[in-house]
Amino acid sequence: MPDKRYTKSNLPEKICAACGRPFAWRKKWARDWDNVKTCSERCKGDLRARNRSA
Repeated sequence: MPDKRYTKSNLPEKICAACGRPFAWRKKWARDWDNVKTCSERCKGDLRARNRSA
């Protein structure tokens, strides 16, 4: 498995599913980047609450 290395100038970004803001890759998400959907724990909680009420 090739090791993906990123420098600060070329970190991958995604759009948060809860707030719609862009957020960059973090080292703690290295193994799970494909499954990360929100930028923070707060947004994760907001998204779960929104899905429960819908």
